[in-house]
Amino acid sequence: METSTDNATKRSLPFDRPPISGPHFPLSQGRSEAESMARRAEGTAHAGGFPWRDYLRIARPDHWFKNVFMAPGILLALFMLPQALSAGLVGLLAAGVVSVCLVASANYVINEYLDAQFDRFHPVKNRRPCVSGAIRGRWVAVEYLLLSAAGLAIGALVNNQFLLMAAILLLMGVFYNVRPFRTKDRQYLDVLSESVNNPLRFLLGWSIVLGTAYPPSSILITYWMGGAFLMGIKRYSEYRAIADPTRAGLYRRSFRYYTEASLLLSSFFYALVSSFFLGIFLIKYRIEFLLTFPLFALLFTWYLAMGMKEDSAAQAPERLFKERSFMAFALALGIIVVALFYIDVPWLRIFLQKNVYGAP
Repeated sequence: METSTDNATKRSLPFDRPPISGPHFPLSQGRSEAESMARRAEGTAHAGGFPWRDYLRIARPDHWFKNVFMAPGILLALFMLPQALSAGLVGLLAAGVVSVCLVASANYVINEYLDAQFDRFHPVKNRRPCVSGAIRGRWVAVEYLLLSAAGLAIGALVNNQFLLMAAILLLMGVFYNVRPFRTKDRQYLDVLSESVNNPLRFLLGWSIVLGTAYPPSSILITYWMGGAFLMGIKRYSEYRAIADPTRAGLYRRSFRYYTEASLLLSSFFYALVSSFFLGIFLIKYRIEFLLTFPLFALLFTWYLAMGMKEDSAAQAPERLFKERSFMAFALALGIIVVALFYIDVPWLRIFLQKNVYGAP
């Protein structure tokens, strides 16, 4: 049986005004009260002229830090082609980072606007500008097109491979957010499709340095499944925080089919697959990297523990910087990985030889 929310969703087009606006959380609010709140919010937003801060806010510049996932791709490419390090590369790196930030913001814009009718059921996201009615669909379309065009135009200055990866990143935002695809509404596919952005960011970083080749598939799968683990824990933490399966299903359709157990178990699966392919990459390409494996395992475990806390930072990755111990550990791990690019550990190679026990 279809709910009224389903019918409202079907009637909405990609850049139509959200059919239901206003901060309707909690659900006990009456329609008239909710509508009056929406009108007050809209009037406040427009009282001082064009609400440009709201349009800037839905582009989520505070989420640009996620593009740090480009860094390992850059470092691995430089390790494989050290002669690529030059003064000219600095300009390409700057152009690449700006391009990815703009493309990511284009995806955030449509995400916020098309999710407005669902975010009103979330205890925090119901305060977003799109939910309050302060945002207009025609200006969202203009903002999306400008961000997309600027991001791709700057990406074209890097190289063709980078441009292709940036276009795929933009396309994944369409698949994730826009009907009839809207993969975010489908159980497990929501996590897997969103986490594809992780290996894409790795490829974008790699392509700045090596725009004529591709990295090992093992590291890309590691990145994909590692991102799925992070996203799975985010979903788990959100589901627990809402603490009401019905309300959770109204906020995110995929939550209608999840349980706390299924979210936790699927995240465990993603972590195992990521660890397996990480091990393949570590052993195959530089044996010294194997020393970091216990540290990566601790990083996964630590993040899971964070996801189990009340008001967890896992729900909003932009708040991870407040987890100072975790961020310090992640930074230290990054420094160790970079150091092991250049430090040889001969005894480790001897220890891992097949004939270490003298077998023929």
